[in-house]
Amino acid sequence: ALMLAPASTTLANPNANAASATKASAQETRMAMRKLWEDHITYTRNYIISALAGLPDTDAVAARLMKNQDEIGAAIKPYYGDAAGDKLAGLLRDHISQAAEVVKAAKGGDKAQLDAAQAKWSANGKEIAAFLSSANPNWAKADLEAMLQKHLDLTSGEVVARLHKDWAADIKAYDEGHEHMLMFAD
Repeated sequence: ALMLAPASTTLANPNANAASATKASAQETRMAMRKLWEDHITYTRNYIISALAGLPDTDAVAARLMKNQDEIGAAIKPYYGDAAGDKLAGLLRDHISQAAEVVKAAKGGDKAQLDAAQAKWSANGKEIAAFLSSANPNWAKADLEAMLQKHLDLTSGEVVARLHKDWAADIKAYDEGHEHMLMFAD
């Protein structure tokens, strides 16, 4: 009897399979985006640790982090087209390059250089927000700007805490940033 239940449901509602497939596809897309943005925050964390400590894996971690930006761009191509995916990947690669400048300036203790790098990084966040809101009008530009700025602030908090060897604050900033990035992915 249980084996027949799905078939009888399908016969009663011929659109059940299509609706179920669409729901599954939406869930798969959601989980894939969460994974990509989780990788973003995780590899950013790894980069911060490696760059500030001068570890020999810094370049390898940076390369993997850059690859993640291309993966995020590729993930939107089926929905928004190749040009949009390439544009997002480019903006995100700029985001990572500017993050590296922020880390370098913070590590070097140059306040003027740090302020300039952070201003450039924030401007890039606004560019990303403008792009995303133009791609999908359901995403309010002001909301995206606020979310991206919070991401930058939390990431900066990680850097500052690590530089001051405030491990509790470092971990707290990462944990908050991780949760925030999952919300952003959703």
